[in-house]
Amino acid sequence: MLFDTHAHLDDERFDNDRKQIIEQCRAEGIELILNAGSNMNTSQKAIDIARGYDFIYASAGVHPHDVKSMDKNTIDELSKLAANKKVKAIGEIGLDYHYDFSPRDVQKQRFMEQIDLAKQLKLPIIVHDRESHGDIMDIFKRMNVSGMGGVLHSFSGSAEMARECLKLGFYLSFSGSVTFKNAVKSVEAVKEIPLDMLLIETDSPYLTPVPHRGERNYPGYVRHVAEKIAEIKGISFEEVAQKTLENGKRLFNIRD
Repeated sequence: MLFDTHAHLDDERFDNDRKQIIEQCRAEGIELILNAGSNMNTSQKAIDIARGYDFIYASAGVHPHDVKSMDKNTIDELSKLAANKKVKAIGEIGLDYHYDFSPRDVQKQRFMEQIDLAKQLKLPIIVHDRESHGDIMDIFKRMNVSGMGGVLHSFSGSAEMARECLKLGFYLSFSGSVTFKNAVKSVEAVKEIPLDMLLIETDSPYLTPVPHRGERNYPGYVRHVAEKIAEIKGISFEEVAQKTLENGKRLFNIRD
């Protein structure tokens, strides 16, 4: 009954055993996976993978690393991809000031354009925020995102930022990084966030949780994230698994 709400099964690191990994996930109790697109190519791959499995869904979007390659046609192309019934969100989109692979003014402009597209399509957004908390919140206010639905994936902000996001109706998702020894801010944020606004994810093949650091991450390891959240909140693993499954289905409009 686990829902990995953010994975990248399209990544080349799964090219040699993708089918086996997906079958393994199913056998290990992963009920749902959302494969997040990060550019036009990976968004199409995410859709192609999702078409082959009834428990995998996709999102379509352009990650801040790749927005420098967007042109006047990209939004229209994204809109066409998002028309596929397997696409449940626009994302991952946002800002990344750690690597700055795209100029910051371009990142902000393309982020706002993709938020606007999501509004038009009535889809939630999956937000990437790395070392850009202030500008993320400024754009949220400028774009009036309250009520449109979305999630800050692999949340790395403070408990205070979490409270502001919750006021806007956004979910907060935690990845394997919450299991790291230095995850003080994440642990404090988990304590503050109501269980009905929490999601869990792997961001696989990245951010492999303890005790598997150094290995390739995959959706089956989302179990360790749920276990850590249960520990932080002092509740059962089963309650975390069930509630985060329900939360993800509600956000992404997935019906049984």
